[in-house]
Amino acid sequence: MPVAKNSPEVTWIFGYGSLVWRPGFEFCERREGFLRDRVRRFWQASTDHRGVPGRPGRVVTLIPEAGARCFGTAYRLSDVDRESVLASLDYRERGGFSRESVEIHFSQAGSPTGETVTAVLYVATETNPNYLGPAAMQELAEQIRRSHGPSGSNVEYVLKLADALRAMGAEDDHVFALEALLGAAV
Repeated sequence: MPVAKNSPEVTWIFGYGSLVWRPGFEFCERREGFLRDRVRRFWQASTDHRGVPGRPGRVVTLIPEAGARCFGTAYRLSDVDRESVLASLDYRERGGFSRESVEIHFSQAGSPTGETVTAVLYVATETNPNYLGPAAMQELAEQIRRSHGPSGSNVEYVLKLADALRAMGAEDDHVFALEALLGAAV
């Protein structure tokens, strides 16, 4: 399998939530890709971006699932910007997310290209204090519908994520089901 340039000086970030459509940092290259054996779920509370304390929104995290593929966007950072971007992302993802190093597979229109890189991934596990866990889809939609925070409405987060995934030809039943439930809220 071909491997994309990925020396110790090269840093890739993989986004699967708001980073897909709103990275908020400088990058040298942007590519579609996917992570194996994980699925995206709205199981993480957001009290600093898409909700507030006492009325949290819900944002995505990743859950292990054998055979699954989670599509998103990979960003290659410049050596000059690396430390400032990582510091900025550490702050942005402070609400329960931690860094992992993962293998990302590049794709075009949902099909693998055969290239892989190691990337930094921010993920929220069930051990963090903002982890909410699973809920029925209707309950998720109701919480999302009434949540708003400094970064905007929680509904906007879901709809923009669904649009970005659809634009890259990615399938995500969980996101698209929530989008359908929330469609009347816009």
